[in-house]
Amino acid sequence: MATVLTQVGEEWIVDVLDGTSPGTQYIGWGTGAGTAGKSDTTLFTEASEARQSATRSQPAADKIRYVATMTADGSKTITNAGVLTALTGGTLIIHGDFTGIPLQQNDQIQFTIDMEIT
Repeated sequence: MATVLTQVGEEWIVDVLDGTSPGTQYIGWGTGAGTAGKSDTTLFTEASEARQSATRSQPAADKIRYVATMTADGSKTITNAGVLTALTGGTLIIHGDFTGIPLQQNDQIQFTIDMEIT
């Protein structure tokens, strides 16, 4: 299991800092298998549910936190999630994989994804 700041995510951060990229982020989830890696540009088999707008906070001077709740539209097993820059398409900033979580319709997962600059 891994959670990574992707290469395209690093490039997006630079664009935000220099004012050429907007700051809205979304959380999405997927059902595919794999280990999150720095070169990832998409979730593993992104699921059919719409990405959810992430609530952002800053729990420490060097950390940003993204929180959103996703609701299953049917039976599926969620294996990965990430922070993305758009409701569709966009840039995958942070990608994490985990042991599959089986869901039934209307089950929910609240994701809290932290990015710390070290």
